[in-house]
Amino acid sequence: MSAAGVLQTWRARLGVAAPKRASRAAAPARERRVVPEAIPVREWISVDHGQPARLSSFDRTLVCVVVALLALGLVMVYSASIAMPDNPKFARYTPTYFLNRHMLFLAISLAIALIVVQVPVAIWEKLSPWIFVAALLLLVLVLLPFVGKGVNGARRWIPLGVMSFQPSELCKLAIAMYAAGYMVRRMDVKENFVRAVLPMASALAVVGLLLLAEPDMGAFLVIATIAMGILFLGGVNGRMFMIISAVLVGAFVLMITLSDWRRERIFAYLNPWDDKYTLGKAYQLSHSLIAFGRGEIFGQGLGSSIEKLHYLPEAHTDFLLAVIGEELGFVGVAAVIFAFFWLARRLFHIGRQAIALDRVFAGLFAQGVGIWVGGQAFINMGVNLGVLPTKGLTLPLMSYGGSAIVMNMIALAIVIRIDIENRQLMRGGRA
Repeated sequence: MSAAGVLQTWRARLGVAAPKRASRAAAPARERRVVPEAIPVREWISVDHGQPARLSSFDRTLVCVVVALLALGLVMVYSASIAMPDNPKFARYTPTYFLNRHMLFLAISLAIALIVVQVPVAIWEKLSPWIFVAALLLLVLVLLPFVGKGVNGARRWIPLGVMSFQPSELCKLAIAMYAAGYMVRRMDVKENFVRAVLPMASALAVVGLLLLAEPDMGAFLVIATIAMGILFLGGVNGRMFMIISAVLVGAFVLMITLSDWRRERIFAYLNPWDDKYTLGKAYQLSHSLIAFGRGEIFGQGLGSSIEKLHYLPEAHTDFLLAVIGEELGFVGVAAVIFAFFWLARRLFHIGRQAIALDRVFAGLFAQGVGIWVGGQAFINMGVNLGVLPTKGLTLPLMSYGGSAIVMNMIALAIVIRIDIENRQLMRGGRA
């Protein structure tokens, strides 16, 4: 199908009026005009049978789902952390310490999001290379002993007084912007491996080396997934995509093979009930599975978790879903999974709308955020349920952590801005 046919089809699906022609006499000349090649976009989400977008100021359902996840996360962080002062390590904290800090993070995130949603997407497109450079500089700074703060053998945080900032979270936002802008700039050479793929692969390799030096393999996995997903959705040749994917998988396998503690973690994941691992590498996983088992269908009741009482480490961060499973049961976990599935699908839908309106950067970025939120949620849920090996990744929008929530909210605010501009264009206005 020609480019004109593609755009006409999507305008008809989304209810966008076709541009008026100056006169009938000009029609033959326009038909003879050479039309540039259509931008190939992978149709992961179909909008054929969906409801037409309502021409309101923004997607209220999307905002409601995000607010619901934030609210449930706040309640569950409080429930998971209320007993932590009983631990000598946290003896100087009050029962509401993590609740108060999480509320502060939410207030900061909402304030920043309200500012970000006012910024046109075109400005973010211009700033995307510089934001990526800033993220790289912060990844270097965090490795310096007098700048970065080490916790449990990892140097991932930069102390900022009120909160500690994690550069890898900014890098997730930066790679989504940079990859989207990169595909727009390189669209004419997307079939050329050296000119189209190799520069992006080199940038990703630099990010990977810096993250593995912290070390933070989980963040690198998410960042690589975001970058590769945007390249694929942007139309990179399938054969080249498969080659890069194979190289990345090989690199991860090599890292696991050459690292004793990573290899032991894989063995523990495969057999968490082995006496060798139950009190060692599989300690978190085994207690997470116990928590889900105790929750059954409707849960033990809010605040009634036993595993959060110093049995399950990091219950308020990486293993928050296990506490949800124990207290709210299968019903609560299913509701969270459905909310994230709906959220990721809606982000993809907004991206498809933007691409149909010739806004490629906006569309690819929105889909990149969908990969980020949906992918990281999938990994976190898989780790909690024992489907995937244990990784230090939080549940987006819900787990305790200032940097993650701030970056999640900034990304979603930009997507809401994309949706607002889409609706303005569909009304015949200007973005």
